[in-house]
Amino acid sequence: MRYYSLLPLSAIIAFSLLTLLVSLGWIPPGEAILEQLKSNLGDSQSWLLLLIILAESIIYVGFYFPGQFFAVVIVVLSDPDFNDMLWLTLMMVSAATLGSCINYGLGRAWGDPDSTGRKGYSLRNLLLAMLHTNALAFYMFAQGANRHPFKVVWLSGLINLPYYLLLIAATALLSEEVMYVAETPEVLAIFLTVWFLIALWMDIRKRAIPDPDAGL
Repeated sequence: MRYYSLLPLSAIIAFSLLTLLVSLGWIPPGEAILEQLKSNLGDSQSWLLLLIILAESIIYVGFYFPGQFFAVVIVVLSDPDFNDMLWLTLMMVSAATLGSCINYGLGRAWGDPDSTGRKGYSLRNLLLAMLHTNALAFYMFAQGANRHPFKVVWLSGLINLPYYLLLIAATALLSEEVMYVAETPEVLAIFLTVWFLIALWMDIRKRAIPDPDAGL
């Protein structure tokens, strides 16, 4: 992408707009829609988890749904045994991987067609992006936009297997309040601001470095 800061700037705009619309009461909060889905689906907890994780894993849409927190709370309330936890993990990973495929495809459709993608992906950056579902969504969008290899999507799915299993187990043993802190709008706003400032600094630094071919 031409400017690193464009993607985080668009994320801040989308997040701020959704927050404003919810606060004004023009659209219902995402939690209300998830609660309605829960009551409609009844005992179909695994399908509900798939829908929740898929909704949160799609770029921009994830700002509206606190999916990861809500999904883990459902798991805790259902009091799962180990086999249930394995099945729920597979469902959540499948949904997250499908979301990554969608984000990668969107990035590839809207990105620079002249990008070669020869640099590839960074495992360190992938692991950092996987700290939050919304971060992973934008990371996959950027991978598609820069024409990086599609195998990064499958790699994130493999890494998500132990991640989601540990997430479910830790929350069941400890408390869902830990997840609540990670899903609050304030924490997400801080993350987006830091991301934008870092990207803006990278843009400024990129423009300050002279192009060696400029004088040719």
